[in-house]
Amino acid sequence: MNKQYLIYLDVCCLNRPFDDWKQDRNCLEGEAIIEIFKKFSLSNYQLINSEAIEAELKRMTNLDKLKEIKKLLKIAKFKVRLNQEIDERSQEIKKLGFGIYDSFHIACAEYAKVDILLTTDDRFLKKAVRYSKVLKIREENPVSWLMNDF
Repeated sequence: MNKQYLIYLDVCCLNRPFDDWKQDRNCLEGEAIIEIFKKFSLSNYQLINSEAIEAELKRMTNLDKLKEIKKLLKIAKFKVRLNQEIDERSQEIKKLGFGIYDSFHIACAEYAKVDILLTTDDRFLKKAVRYSKVLKIREENPVSWLMNDF
């Protein structure tokens, strides 16, 4: 596989490896995220970070989990910095019914021209499917993405 994948994980995905694995879904998604992070060690997978991710992380109250997530983000070679273009696009996306952080994640991912934005948030994914013709990137659950793209 020679294609380089640019991958944007929203905060839900970044949290999943540290969530309660007694729930089957959390365990499955957590394992998928860990597998994706293993693939970042390969040269053809690149994690994209953003100031939107960092802003959302600042709201976390579980400092142990936050510390672990920050360790994961250290492998990102590129961070999207917020700018007027991203802000304007985020406002357009927010008008579709996405939350403020989700709209910024999509706008940042579009700006970085990622191949995939991964999320474990079902409401986010349902809206993304509904507005797939308006959004400029693909959004998917990490489990289904791993199963379908490999």
